[in-house]
Amino acid sequence: MAYPEWTIVDFIHRGPWWQNRIRLLNLWLCLPLLTSCINGLDSSLVNGLQILPDWQIYFHEPDGKTLGLLSAAQVIGSIVGLPFTPICSDNLGRRPTLFIGSLFMLAGVAVQSASTSIGMFIGSRCIIGFGLSFALNAAPLLITELAYPTQRGKLTSMYNSSWYFGSIVAAWICYAAFRAAGGSIWSWRIPTLVQAIGPILQICLIWFVPESPRFLVARGRESEASRILARYHANSGDERDPLVVFEMAQIRYALKLEKEVAKSSSWSSLYSTPGNRRRMTIIIALAIFSQWSGNGLVSYYINLVLEGVGISDTGTKAAINGGLQVWNLLAAMTGALLVDRLGRRTLFIISNVGMLIDFGAWTITTALYNTLGIASAAKATVPFVFIFYFFYDIAYTPMLIAYTLEILPFNIRAKGFAVMNFVVSLTLAFNQFVNPWALDAIGWKYYLVYCGWLIIELVFIVTFIVETRGRTLEETAALFDGEQQPQDLVQMGGEAATTTMAARTTVRLGDSENENEKNVTPRDFMELRSHAGPSVYAAYGKTKDYTTEHRQLYRVNTSDSDVL
Repeated sequence: MAYPEWTIVDFIHRGPWWQNRIRLLNLWLCLPLLTSCINGLDSSLVNGLQILPDWQIYFHEPDGKTLGLLSAAQVIGSIVGLPFTPICSDNLGRRPTLFIGSLFMLAGVAVQSASTSIGMFIGSRCIIGFGLSFALNAAPLLITELAYPTQRGKLTSMYNSSWYFGSIVAAWICYAAFRAAGGSIWSWRIPTLVQAIGPILQICLIWFVPESPRFLVARGRESEASRILARYHANSGDERDPLVVFEMAQIRYALKLEKEVAKSSSWSSLYSTPGNRRRMTIIIALAIFSQWSGNGLVSYYINLVLEGVGISDTGTKAAINGGLQVWNLLAAMTGALLVDRLGRRTLFIISNVGMLIDFGAWTITTALYNTLGIASAAKATVPFVFIFYFFYDIAYTPMLIAYTLEILPFNIRAKGFAVMNFVVSLTLAFNQFVNPWALDAIGWKYYLVYCGWLIIELVFIVTFIVETRGRTLEETAALFDGEQQPQDLVQMGGEAATTTMAARTTVRLGDSENENEKNVTPRDFMELRSHAGPSVYAAYGKTKDYTTEHRQLYRVNTSDSDVL
């Protein structure tokens, strides 16, 4: 099927985002983006607090099982909340779910900062984890469903990348509190109170953020969805703007197709169709790969890894760890900005090839030091750790969530995302219990297991990952349901936009001083457009010659995006 003459490419804003209404939308989307920073801050804070002598003294130096339970408390709370989060997101909306999550997190922070026993502190961590599961489900859904079409890939990728920003803030807050209030309980209470800033901002400001138009259409509130798209996507602010008409037509048609394919949106619908089974296979695999690519060795046990190559000085280890967090943030943000330029599939392949080669070299240097005692091999290990994280961060950090959300259709998006989070939690638990035991038992030889696993990952990525660059959210989600559905969505949106263009455009005819004007039908308009070229674009306010080549800048070749 040929693409319609008018597509979303003709109506999207191509200048800097700050010169359009997009700037206001992006400003509001910073609020759900903050959720990932909150997660990074909270996840890293416990490690920072354990370094503080005053925290250790106040809670009687917890160790063993107590310390393990403390580390796992947030994950436990998240797992308890996971079954409820998609129900809340799909029935109440993305904004109320984020609001509820922030309330629980704020309550948990209050209990945590006022804790008088280690049991109370662990309980507060569970409450925070429970609330965080709601926020982590709703925030990326809101971003991916509300963002401007050309901004969606970057913003959703930046969401998970922002985790490192929170992690860096946590480290420096603990350091600053220790320097300013060392010797008092406020050296650990202040960092816990800082955790309240994010939830408070979300509780107070979330109602200024517009609701997901996809959710509103699904709930029969199309007029509200149209107003939101007009205000934040259309530069004219008009609900009859062709871009708004195009998006609304695609959303309606996509939801209609989803209802025809799946009669219900229960958990079983995740595997009820071949397309859904393929989606969930990819999502579960990516969730496992995101934690089992070797990154878990450094993320949670950098002390053991560095001591394994002879680096034992505390200051040196702290400097390497701190530098690695900043490096991770820069690499992840770089990947987020490249998702629309290089494509998702390309980045995943580059990432896995790079990790495999680098981890192999990392294994060799570790083996040389442990078996032959070669000091230069130990020194070479540190750069390999940084190189490994560069390749990991350009794909898995930004795209784990972004790719998951864009390949899921609306009716199972929240549930499929919850499954992804659940699998990540399980693999994290595996890392926390198995990795230290394995490193202690077989040392550097454990790295060989990851080398073999990285080969399996690369084969899977090359075989199953589908390119999604250059498509609207509805077109991307429909990729797994056959070749016809994405083309139908393009056609549906294009026809709706074309009708609107014809209704709004007045073509001037004749060369006399008293030129005649007439409103043309869609068919007349298409014929005139094909002959008049740039002049018809000028009727819509375009100043450039929008050639076929220019119009393809957002639409990629369909042969690059077909399901294998």
